[in-house]
Amino acid sequence: MSTTDTSAGHRDIVRQIAVLSATTFMLIAAAVGVGAFGGTAVQDLQGGALDSDGSYLAPASSAFSIWSAIYVLLIAFAVWQALPGQRSRPRQRAIGWWIALTMVLNGFWLLTAQFLTLIMTAVVIVLLLVALAITFRRTVKMPSETWGDRLFIDGSTGLHLGWVSLATVANITAWLTQNLPASAEENATFWGIAVLVVVAIVGIGIAAASRWRIAPALALTWGLSWLGVGRLTGEPTSFAIGVTAFVVAIIVLVVPVVGTTAKILRQTA
Repeated sequence: MSTTDTSAGHRDIVRQIAVLSATTFMLIAAAVGVGAFGGTAVQDLQGGALDSDGSYLAPASSAFSIWSAIYVLLIAFAVWQALPGQRSRPRQRAIGWWIALTMVLNGFWLLTAQFLTLIMTAVVIVLLLVALAITFRRTVKMPSETWGDRLFIDGSTGLHLGWVSLATVANITAWLTQNLPASAEENATFWGIAVLVVVAIVGIGIAAASRWRIAPALALTWGLSWLGVGRLTGEPTSFAIGVTAFVVAIIVLVVPVVGTTAKILRQTA
């Protein structure tokens, strides 16, 4: 074995350990962030600004159960990428460090919400969104080769990106709600609908840029649907924003389904 091969092998092992370490940090930070060790529960953090009634663009509390699916996939990825057969694969080398970064930022957001300020949570979640966008783009540029790639890399990153895209909107809106004058609520419906239109455009853009992958759309649709439920049945109530959220959810889901169907038909023609 050449010196170059030995050096590359060492870097691969370091990457595998880094991913496992990032996963451990994320899980510990999640436990601390949700108040498992005596801290404040997530819904009460930042004076309740991050709760389901914290703004007009906050999803109902049931939406946050998607974190369970994302965490399970990320944990599975960490275990899978640590296998000897995954160590030197080019796709792992290209994406592994980026997924580790997204897990660290994921955990850091919860710590920020628990111990720092609301504006800092917005900064961290934007950084997480950027890291996820880069990671997801890399998965598209280097297509999957196995079912493990599609599930543990594409699936986890896609769901993570889709959910954090909406969570970023909710987080920034929560900060604005806390800092804008009370009179700004008069225009809440207009701006809420405008932001949801932008979310629709982003969702369609992600689908097109990823060659119609479904995972980001599933997460976005999930979050948008619960946002609609929150506005129609909870506080603050807004029929217009609630209905718009459901319409955008349908659009975001239908576009990649139609795109995938068209691609399959072209390939079989």
